[in-house]
Amino acid sequence: MLLTVDHKTRYFYDQPVRGVVQSHRLMPSVFEGQRMRRWKVSVSDGQMGGGFRDGAGDWVQGWTVLGPVSEITVHVSGEIETTDLAGVLRGHKEIVPSECYLRFTRPTEADAGLVALADGVNPASDALAAAHELSARVSQAIAYTPGATDAHTTAAEALAKGEGVCQDHAHALIAVARHLGLPARYVSGYLLVGHDGAPHEAAHAWAEVHIAGLGWVGFDPANRCCPDDRYIRLGSGLDSGNAAMIRGIARSQGEESLDVSVTVAQVQTQSQTQQ
Repeated sequence: MLLTVDHKTRYFYDQPVRGVVQSHRLMPSVFEGQRMRRWKVSVSDGQMGGGFRDGAGDWVQGWTVLGPVSEITVHVSGEIETTDLAGVLRGHKEIVPSECYLRFTRPTEADAGLVALADGVNPASDALAAAHELSARVSQAIAYTPGATDAHTTAAEALAKGEGVCQDHAHALIAVARHLGLPARYVSGYLLVGHDGAPHEAAHAWAEVHIAGLGWVGFDPANRCCPDDRYIRLGSGLDSGNAAMIRGIARSQGEESLDVSVTVAQVQTQSQTQQ
């Protein structure tokens, strides 16, 4: 599938800031499931700094904006060809051992409710089947409800509430998988929405579980599926904060607000048009 992305993040400051430093994970992952045709990231009044590929295989790019400035826009645009690999992350180079993703963080800590949710699932006999079962249980336990939670909601809190967004589904699946000894991590990216009429956001998140002998496999409890060619993978981490597309700090005493718009569209090729 050929997909285009237009993603704008606008930062507004109630008083001019002296400067901003940001770290981006906005470049598509390099693996067999996606091939980048064109991709551009720009920052208004920004100066590109150093970049590097980290141990998880993600490209991390630094940016600096010198003040005074009251508004900053980060713009991502591009075109990428995707292939359905049934959720398997094939051909992705990384050096971080999968066991590192057994470590709990605050958003992914398994409380009594999450432990109960995983009760009876045994990954020892069939880890892949166990991961599918855990994803299905998370889908059933947490109803997808836009605006029900915020960026600081933990997996335990979302489960107790019984509703949340894709971030909460990913955190909950990570929590129960790690509880059962399966390495799991948070993935950020984009999703072509509108395919099934569901109200999901184009900026999306899901989880990957490491299966011995197979590698990392993606699961999206919010959509009750494994990532396919509608998904664009950007980066991963222990949780949403660790895998954030944009992280930064502003030199200011004022308040910051932001506005995000993301559009993912399918390009109709000539062969598709003739069908």
